[in-house]
Amino acid sequence: MIPGSEARAHEARRSRLLDALRESGTGSGAPIALAKRTSNLFRDREAGARRRIDLGEFDHVIDVDAARGTVEVEGMATYETLVDATLARGVMPAVVPQLKTITAGGAVAGVGIEASSMRHGLVHHTMLELDVLLPDGRIVQCTPDNEHRDLFFGLPNSYGSLGYALRLVLRTQPVLPFVRVEHIAWEHPSEFFGALAEAAQGDADFVDAVVFGSRSMVLNVARFEQAAPWASNYEFERIYYRSLLEMPVDHLAVRDYLWRWDTDWFWCSRNFAAQNPLVRRLFGRSHLNSRTYTRLMRMNARWGLTRRLSALRGMHTESVIQDVDIPIGRARDFLAFLLRDIGILPVWICPVRVPQPGAAFVLYPLDAGTLYVNFGFWDVVERRDAYEAGHFNRLVEQEALRLGGIKSLYSDSFFTREEFDRAYGMAAYEALKQRYDPEGRAPRLYEKCVLKR
Repeated sequence: MIPGSEARAHEARRSRLLDALRESGTGSGAPIALAKRTSNLFRDREAGARRRIDLGEFDHVIDVDAARGTVEVEGMATYETLVDATLARGVMPAVVPQLKTITAGGAVAGVGIEASSMRHGLVHHTMLELDVLLPDGRIVQCTPDNEHRDLFFGLPNSYGSLGYALRLVLRTQPVLPFVRVEHIAWEHPSEFFGALAEAAQGDADFVDAVVFGSRSMVLNVARFEQAAPWASNYEFERIYYRSLLEMPVDHLAVRDYLWRWDTDWFWCSRNFAAQNPLVRRLFGRSHLNSRTYTRLMRMNARWGLTRRLSALRGMHTESVIQDVDIPIGRARDFLAFLLRDIGILPVWICPVRVPQPGAAFVLYPLDAGTLYVNFGFWDVVERRDAYEAGHFNRLVEQEALRLGGIKSLYSDSFFTREEFDRAYGMAAYEALKQRYDPEGRAPRLYEKCVLKR
């Protein structure tokens, strides 16, 4: 660790945490859980006793080393904090997830992705080192080649069931002041996915896309630039995703590009009428962001307002909030399934490739020789016919498995235990659980992500 005031402050926070854990005890009792004020998970859990661990003060950036291309950061630091600190030094985290409130530790313990993932992989592929607070109160340092390398490659996609990331070292990449984005419209899925694969293999700095309909797809290819003829801003009155259909070329300041999706939570702000110009002004610039929409969404989940309104109209609803990664060769099949059987639009598209063949992260296995396509779709499916709970989410899971893909676990899951074990490397997980949480002080992954315990 590089000596300095932030490093010393981090060591002081570690000492206070260890003292508090010793005083409170880490033995028997309720399962552990983080004491968090916010969350980017979209699945509820059964009510029950939890032994809450407060890591809230571990939210600092410790050091940015632009020359080495690294940033040292605490696990509870949000990407908004992380981006501000790195941009001030002329770099950015190699992969910046779309929402400002996502934390560095959360993006590793879950699965973080963005438009640079065709080159840098998922957030955990950019990780060089991490310190993990184990369920028994010990802290271990993990690198790709030390005695805890199994936990280094096992923590991603473990969702706190093996411990919590206290400190991480992540790779960065240099930036220029602006980003030029080209929006290329396509009508045919085969041509669209061919162009997506070609762009992902080219020299672009960022590649993503949006499917607006069966014959309306927009590929977004972006590159850094030193100067721009103009700089669009989508923090208030203008709505970014609509610009994809309106502007063949756009320019944004680099920070505005990184947070282009946050203002409207991609397009989900429409569920709160926040895309109406009058309502938008009532929200105000400071409340047009993922923090606001997350609070509103959780209030609605508690009160069931939209569900009751749908019931009055004779409609049955199911929330389908999912991200899945599908091999590029089967992407057209998955899109056809989405349009035919689920019907949610728009759909966010993001290519992702494992950057290092030896980076075998066992709980989210991706083939290093394959380009994957991430499909992100987040809305409510309404039907007049009633279906069993989880019907449409289950369809998504089955199709993803059939096509050789994998689904993120931040939202509702309905896998059988056998399906889950095969898809998410549970044989390796059992060995990790036995070594790092033999007494079962943290919930198990299947029980947490599927059974919601």
